[in-house]
Amino acid sequence: MEQNYVFMTDSDSDLPFHLKEQYDIPVVYMPYALDGKEYFDDLGQMLDHKTYYDMMRNGAVPVTSALNEATYLDYFEPILKEKDLLFVAFSSKLSSTIQAVYSAREKLLEKYPERKFTVVDTLRISGPMTLLVLKAHEMYRAGKSMEEVAGWLEANKLRAQAYFIVDDLKYLKRGGRISAAAATVGTMLDLKPIIMESADGTLTSNDKIRGRKKAMAFIVDKMMEFTPDPGESPIIVLNADSREDAERVKSLVEQKLPGANVLIENVGPVIGAHAGPGTIALCFIGTLPLA
Repeated sequence: MEQNYVFMTDSDSDLPFHLKEQYDIPVVYMPYALDGKEYFDDLGQMLDHKTYYDMMRNGAVPVTSALNEATYLDYFEPILKEKDLLFVAFSSKLSSTIQAVYSAREKLLEKYPERKFTVVDTLRISGPMTLLVLKAHEMYRAGKSMEEVAGWLEANKLRAQAYFIVDDLKYLKRGGRISAAAATVGTMLDLKPIIMESADGTLTSNDKIRGRKKAMAFIVDKMMEFTPDPGESPIIVLNADSREDAERVKSLVEQKLPGANVLIENVGPVIGAHAGPGTIALCFIGTLPLA
């Protein structure tokens, strides 16, 4: 059904490229640098995920950055010339870039006062944001209005959740999320921090589990506390070049939720820059929201 507005998101959603193509979803590509070269996260097309993580293993240090207002104007203005716009953005608590989004929106609405331009701050990033995008875009394709789709996103965004397991603590140490001492002790004791997306839109440490296999079982059990409905939404297992472990988590989920649609996809370069190769994330929409 032809809509009078465009549904758009950004690549910090880690939206799988095949789904972007399948549903023809416009995406703002976020920047990062690796070995002094600038890239844009085009969902694994310019630099595939395995090559990216192999470069990190070999010592490359990725640096993420925010887009400026001018770049957002370049993305948004061609749309606003023709139609209204709903932009689904990653968490404002993880970057200042949303201020550039708001500045661009203000300028464009002055220039095109007949248009509507809605921004939804999902307070999510990566797989949980993908799940919100997919459900909201289903409503968009069904002909729901921009107000209805944005309203659903606002009402349900805290139901989209993820638990991340990192493999090597040096990446959290490098990003300042844990101290050097904590990284050393954690490595010695084989402690795996469990990172979650909190209700305020930040990433926080939920727990520490000894051993990777136990950590994988732990995140599946945590998911079940939020009673995900596999009929409402797929469940996504993200991996940073750690497919075998992703298959293991998928199998554990299917034991708990027979018949669930479990997708295995990639951790993108932004989350990957801070979490590192080997990261696993279990992403789902729960019946219960985060408190």
